[in-house]
Amino acid sequence: MTTANFTPTSAHTTADAPFPTAHLIKEIGRGKNGARSMSRDDARELYRAMLAGRVGELELGGILLALRIKGESIDELAGFLDAAEASFAPLQAPAGQYAPVCIPTYNGARKMANLTPLLALLLAREGVPVLVHGVLRDAGRVSTAEVFEALGVLPAADSGEAEQALAQGKVALMTIDTLAPRLAYLLSLRRRLGVRNSTHTLVKIMQPFAGPALRLVSYTHPEYLELLGEYFTGSALPERGDAFLMRGTEGETVANANKAQQIDWFHGGLRTTLVPKQTLVGELPVLPAERDAATTAAWIKTVLAGEVPVPPSIAEQVAQCLLVSRTLHSRQRIQEPIV
Repeated sequence: MTTANFTPTSAHTTADAPFPTAHLIKEIGRGKNGARSMSRDDARELYRAMLAGRVGELELGGILLALRIKGESIDELAGFLDAAEASFAPLQAPAGQYAPVCIPTYNGARKMANLTPLLALLLAREGVPVLVHGVLRDAGRVSTAEVFEALGVLPAADSGEAEQALAQGKVALMTIDTLAPRLAYLLSLRRRLGVRNSTHTLVKIMQPFAGPALRLVSYTHPEYLELLGEYFTGSALPERGDAFLMRGTEGETVANANKAQQIDWFHGGLRTTLVPKQTLVGELPVLPAERDAATTAAWIKTVLAGEVPVPPSIAEQVAQCLLVSRTLHSRQRIQEPIV
């Protein structure tokens, strides 16, 4: 996984004193059954300090592993996300008929072709501002960025370049290193610790735009279906936008071409099932012969040219995104004050 150059000793580090963590580790580090969760305020301050490099390496490792064993609570997830989204400048979406759609890509493909770029390009072709953010490379997997590169789409150098791509009706591709370098540093600790940490969940659920946007969120482990469902139902989504939640296709937020995953729509504190539970498609679609980036990109071009049909499950996902993105935009216009 490609990561940023940010470290606790870099120029990003604040001059503040080390953040005390012993009292928090004492509560969250008692194991899965004995640990107690932090309040949202405590979680926000802790994660803010972690992003600023104010938590020592020994304590940071203990915190990440304790949370890995315990699992995050709703309040902890909300507090972490408060600090995470405050750590980088939000993007401005262009004017248009659709609210932007955020597609996180942090897994890539191991067994199947990575069709996340197809989803993004189909949406952008319809006039939807689409931001794809994630990692550049991931060892042993074909990343979305690699497929985009084979399609001639390169990551934006900065937020201004990403916003320009959106304004031109193109997919804006940003690495997490560029979008949120402090989060990228915490992601990089997976290589040192050998396991994922809470940041891997945060980058999949964060909302990088200043205004409302539709987030496409996936989960891999069943416990996160319950956790994220409760989080999105109880959080202040209306002012931040809506969210789709589905089981990931090898961790990616694109629908599985061979079966239709359930897609739940979270809006205004409500949960609506848009696509029923997983079912095998009646007839398997024509898919890339291999999963490498070049073959996948060439196949995507044939789909965009109309030579090969869009897999039905992805076409359904696109249709639902278009409907909700337009609805979200209309809702935002109604709520805007008249000047």
